[in-house]
Amino acid sequence: MTKPIAIIAGEPNSISSEIIFKSWMLRKKYSHKPILIIGSYQILNLQRKKLKYKIKIKNINYNFKKRDLNGKALPVINVDYKQKKAFEKISTRSNNYIFKCFQKAMNLSKSKKVLGIINCPISKETLFKNKYKGITEYISKKTNSEGREVMLLFNKNLSVSPLTTHLPINKISKRLKKINILQKTQIINMFFKKIFKKKPNIIILGFNPHNYSPEKENEEKKIIIPAVKKVKQMGIKIKGPISADTSFMYAKENKVDVILGIYHDQVLTPFKTLFKYDAINITLGLPFIRISPDHGVAKNITGKKIANPKSLIQSIKFFNYLK
Repeated sequence: MTKPIAIIAGEPNSISSEIIFKSWMLRKKYSHKPILIIGSYQILNLQRKKLKYKIKIKNINYNFKKRDLNGKALPVINVDYKQKKAFEKISTRSNNYIFKCFQKAMNLSKSKKVLGIINCPISKETLFKNKYKGITEYISKKTNSEGREVMLLFNKNLSVSPLTTHLPINKISKRLKKINILQKTQIINMFFKKIFKKKPNIIILGFNPHNYSPEKENEEKKIIIPAVKKVKQMGIKIKGPISADTSFMYAKENKVDVILGIYHDQVLTPFKTLFKYDAINITLGLPFIRISPDHGVAKNITGKKIANPKSLIQSIKFFNYLK
């Protein structure tokens, strides 16, 4: 049996159900991989009716068979969660439900029942509060992968990866280590070799504007340049540090595959400006493939039937690379 892709329905009071329904209706145009949803059967049905989508939803068992994934109805592994209205305000009431969805998806991955996981958007502030900085950190903790997780924002033309993720600016310098550059570059290199059968062309950015600081031992001299030298000795194609302000022009002119940034917004801001919905967020370094659409819950347009499903479609399409 061809293994399915498990899609976690995410925050119930968001655009998640809408982009799931739209992606399901268009699936034959971009993927032949089977799909299953992990979420509330009751909520999805309620939202389907509210949004007036003429699709069928069916409840399937955790120990599903091939026949359960066939047909025109959207297969759902139910996780109980009920509310009266189709869409309500986002609150902590859904937290336990979302964690149960993630746990069920991780169990499916651990038992090799699915190709990997896609999670639809969640509200990080509501779900994690101060315990985790984001889904990347949460899943890495739950799978004993802390320190090996790598956030890769992927587009087939160019990808970016921040060395530090959801970290305040004033803490970045202290968390920047040579070992992190080595480990994360290795993981990115192995990922591209395994999935795309190629060694990626990687550049790493500097920390300071124009790679300059009057300090005697700045981050470029003390950490980044020595780390790049060691990475090159491992046979990985890397150049840097490249000045951040011209890095995307450099990447375009030199056919770069991955820009390795020092911090989150250094690479995500220009990347999202360039690719918007035509990008996905992949977590590397886990025991399984984990992807999410590269956008949030979009509570300002929830229930309005105007959400763009492109990033979720791109997330599903990525699994076409996997056998």
